[in-house]
Amino acid sequence: MSAVVTYEEVLRTAQSLNEVERVRLVEELLGSLTSDKAEELDDAWLIEVDRRSRELDGGVVQAVPWNEVQKRARERANLSH
Repeated sequence: MSAVVTYEEVLRTAQSLNEVERVRLVEELLGSLTSDKAEELDDAWLIEVDRRSRELDGGVVQAVPWNEVQKRARERANLSH
């Protein structure tokens, strides 16, 4: 007998994982996509990386240190640390 698990349950469980486990989960999920979908995703990421690179090179945006990104994300999520 198998239990039906909802998207919300999976999401809640995934969000309770530590950062390393969440990254691993994302990688596994991306790897499970069909090759056509994975290629579309790869193409989309390449386009986005190119766009962001041009913005950085052109001085349109400034990079933010990772520790500052983490701090802001935690503040927005009302988390400590």
